[in-house]
Amino acid sequence: QLQLVESGGGLVQPGGSLRLSCAVSGFTRDYHAIAWFRQAPGKEREGIACLVTADNSAYYTNPVKGRFTVSRDNAKSPVYLQMNGLKPEDTAVYYCAEDFSDRPTEVILTTGNMDYWGKGTLVTVSS
Repeated sequence: QLQLVESGGGLVQPGGSLRLSCAVSGFTRDYHAIAWFRQAPGKEREGIACLVTADNSAYYTNPVKGRFTVSRDNAKSPVYLQMNGLKPEDTAVYYCAEDFSDRPTEVILTTGNMDYWGKGTLVTVSS
């Protein structure tokens, strides 16, 4: 059964760090890309980071560039989102999603048109 499960969310003070994990299972071949999205209360979902597996290249949108890092160790390992310098505006439900359709990175991050999604993990940044 194809499954993505996010974990690692929680409450953190401004300026703090969290590492989210996205555990993947049930896939018989490697995905083309995996991306992190988030949805803040009352706002639309937005793409924030994307990892392309062919060359392990990572892409970020401006709100998180320089603060967040997406990575994985190998095709069967979880995918991580290291978040540093967290701000109250980072408060959101964070989702990971996989692309098996070779969509361009820009399409992934701007449309959120992905093949599989996790159920999300809540990150709250507050003092």
